[in-house]
Amino acid sequence: INHPLDCPICDQGGECDLQDQAMAYGRANFHRFNENKRAVENKYMGPLIKTIMTRCIQCTRCVRFATEVAGVPDLGATGRGEDMEITTYLEKAFSSELSGNVIDLCPVGALTSKPYAFNARPWELRKTESIDVMDAQGCNIRVDTRGREVLRVLPRLNEEINEEWISDKARYACDGLSRQRLDKPYIRKHGKLMPATWADAFAAIAARIAETKPERMAAVVGDLAAAEEIKALKDLMTAFGVVNLDCRQDGVKLSGPRPSYLFNTTVAGVEAADAMLLIGVNPRWEAPVLNARIRKTWINGSLKVANVGVPAELTYPVEQLGANVAVLEQLADGSHPFAAVLKAAKRPMLIIGTAALGRNDGAALFKLAAKIAMETGMIGPAGAVTEGGWNGFNVLHTAASRVAALDLGFLPGDGGRDVAGIVDGAQKGEIDFIYSLGADEFPTDKIGRAFVVYQGSHGDAGAHNADVILPGAAYTEKDGLYANFEGRIQEAQRATFPPGDAKEDWAILRALSDVLGRRLPYDTIEALRAAIVVEAPQYAVLNRAPAHAGADPAVWNTIGAEGPLEATASLAAAVPDFYLTNAIARASRTMAECSRVFVHGDHAMAAE
Repeated sequence: INHPLDCPICDQGGECDLQDQAMAYGRANFHRFNENKRAVENKYMGPLIKTIMTRCIQCTRCVRFATEVAGVPDLGATGRGEDMEITTYLEKAFSSELSGNVIDLCPVGALTSKPYAFNARPWELRKTESIDVMDAQGCNIRVDTRGREVLRVLPRLNEEINEEWISDKARYACDGLSRQRLDKPYIRKHGKLMPATWADAFAAIAARIAETKPERMAAVVGDLAAAEEIKALKDLMTAFGVVNLDCRQDGVKLSGPRPSYLFNTTVAGVEAADAMLLIGVNPRWEAPVLNARIRKTWINGSLKVANVGVPAELTYPVEQLGANVAVLEQLADGSHPFAAVLKAAKRPMLIIGTAALGRNDGAALFKLAAKIAMETGMIGPAGAVTEGGWNGFNVLHTAASRVAALDLGFLPGDGGRDVAGIVDGAQKGEIDFIYSLGADEFPTDKIGRAFVVYQGSHGDAGAHNADVILPGAAYTEKDGLYANFEGRIQEAQRATFPPGDAKEDWAILRALSDVLGRRLPYDTIEALRAAIVVEAPQYAVLNRAPAHAGADPAVWNTIGAEGPLEATASLAAAVPDFYLTNAIARASRTMAECSRVFVHGDHAMAAE
């Protein structure tokens, strides 16, 4: 009765449940009602959600999602009958990392995307199935493009990974794909970066490498790289005898057998857990969709969650055990009360974050976490998987490229330097050449006079101090394999083309290898993937989580290293600002506004 005839100007047009119902069952030759239609004032829900509340049919899907799934009871209903309205009560922003999902849930056009408003109609868009790289969960997404521009990102159903949800960063950071882009090569001349041709850029790199010894060269992989370019860069550096390789920009002390750096429980497996220990991790910011799965487990069962680290505002009850490692030692020796809870649980698990593993005592913390897992039955006595195929030892990565880089061994070789060693060596004049593959978190401002080649898609921190810049492709502009934190291999598919003279990253490295006289043995992406499978056979099978497999006691006992622990230092989480974690997000105006509103509390500016 009250729904307005806004279809011609409504962003929901063409994919509206109510429109489909009216088309299928409605009768357009008469109208049975003569009463006046009501009008409702629009509500402010933050920088992401546009409201036209006169269209609202009070289905309360958004209210249920906010309360039950997101765990943020910001939405509710006031009034009764025809006076009922959906609102945030105090005109505050809907403060959830999953807020954009209410747009998909809304059956009408009451809640639509504010950044996407009036940009396009659904039938104008080319739809490409792909994988999100804003975190390491590998959520399934659909990329909608018109021409060369990515206009929106939507979730795809995958019950094992993300169900039907994606984070706001995955959904809204896409405007960063067209800003701050590198679209041509650059060479630094007289202190300034000047446009150059590909031939000149390659020649400058070749000249520098020709006068540099392998032990004075290094390479670092960034957080958004696909397996193909990681493999190509490793092969190129190995051809020169370079051993100073690392993919761990945050300095995490991870190495060893594959299960030691995976989320072994799997995302879907979390629903079977009945006790959980968080160590230096904030799932709400590091993996929001995983956090929703943990909340789902808590709602549906008797999950007990405890945290060791800086307290975080999570969406389920958490017992705060302490902020430093002294508590972990008590859990390991069984003297802490929560150790009994873990031992009594049928499916106990722990999640350790990369911030904890990136500390100076990260290797010792890693070993301590493995000891807790074994002592409390998470991975069984002496490293055997517990009854029923359960493995409760989990590392929560934040970088989409990390697991693939570890799988492919992009780590220091014999006598090689890690990231900290590369920085230290560059400061001391012992490292003269650094190849940065999208490593925007690598501190290039602290490397002295080392010659830096930056290959990436955006003019972010990594490019600012580079001597040569090679423009690469973003994740929507290339086909690429990504391994999520479970170790599940998935393929991101190209939705559009890179801007200007930018090229696919593996192809850049292949062309550079010709100029350097170290030709890589693959001319197609299929040949490159075949080479990946030879080195890492698990990449032959896509979209499947690794099977729960036992490990020899000797293997689990080699995790981490013995060493002193920083007993008084707090275990902080890895993500200080959920909305600005990578080059694409930092280039996004939408993410910058979200950071101001939700992280820095600038609600007044957003409301204006």
